[in-house]
Amino acid sequence: MSTPDIPQIAEDWEDDDNLDATEDTDSPPEPVERLRIQLTGKQEPIRIDKFIMNRIEGATRNKIQQAIDEGMVLVNGKTVKANHKVRPYEEIIVFDKREPVVTDIIPEEMALDIVYEDEDLMIINKPAGMVVHPGSGNPSGTLVNGIAWYLNPDFDKERISELPRVGLVHRIDKNTSGLLLIAKSEKAMTDLAKQFKAHTVHRRYIGLAWGNFEEESGTIEAHIGRNLRFRQKMDAFPDGDHGKHAITHYKVLERFHYVTLLEFRLETGRTHQIRVHTRLIGHPLFNDETYGGEKIVKGTIHAKYKQFVENSFKILPRQALHAKELGFIHPRTREQMLFSSELPADFEEVIERWRKYIGGK
Repeated sequence: MSTPDIPQIAEDWEDDDNLDATEDTDSPPEPVERLRIQLTGKQEPIRIDKFIMNRIEGATRNKIQQAIDEGMVLVNGKTVKANHKVRPYEEIIVFDKREPVVTDIIPEEMALDIVYEDEDLMIINKPAGMVVHPGSGNPSGTLVNGIAWYLNPDFDKERISELPRVGLVHRIDKNTSGLLLIAKSEKAMTDLAKQFKAHTVHRRYIGLAWGNFEEESGTIEAHIGRNLRFRQKMDAFPDGDHGKHAITHYKVLERFHYVTLLEFRLETGRTHQIRVHTRLIGHPLFNDETYGGEKIVKGTIHAKYKQFVENSFKILPRQALHAKELGFIHPRTREQMLFSSELPADFEEVIERWRKYIGGK
């Protein structure tokens, strides 16, 4: 069985110029400490980017400035700007992202919900609980492993290094369900990546968030970067001093008093963008353990209500977020493509439970 040459995933997982990082696996890989320096009292003032460049072999000033902007450099436990001048007795810590770059994809037979496929691309409806790409802590059982088998079911496993690479144009979280776009040629990968970078790709998510939104629609705008204390999490920075610019539009679909069903439309694609933005405005996604939605955020203290919410958590044991629609220009035919997927059964069941609960009050 012959297959087209599929390009390898972009190596910089956090760089949106290479890969749309709308969502990631459940937690971004935690950075590793690369350099720690305790300055003496004789230290001369010097820009921190130049100071670090002289102490890390092969480092470029541009890469160091990028690391500083992403909060990967701390001075006395706090982030700084690239023009910060080091001073006597300061402690400088430099982190390495150590993002997972997997060179050998082991094919694994698994069921794939393929919505559409042609010689250039695939649209897959990813179930909740499935990691997209092998990496630290997830060497197998991922969507990419399944795609490798689908494209090469008879491939000699002794020749793994010769397998073609899957072109992931974007990602969604392990515990987020919905549509994912896969490029099957270098030309398709390049073209689709440009569309994501230009923010012309249509992405519509459905989510259930805590609280009753005051407005029928709105926009959340705040930079997103790594949490300055818990480096495995992301955080919002409204002042724009850290992270990357992110814009999320929302519209209310249905109100259940204690929670609200919403449509989210993304202009940018940052790691955990919807989850971080909704938490920022006090409306974390229902049962989002990472960002505060796994407890009762709005509602009464009555035992009946508490039991209702806990039972709903058991039915939907993940954040209530689904990538419902995906639209783009086909890289070969230039035709406008639009795909949609239904909400998973567990998500639908929880929505129906809320309808009945509010209706019965």
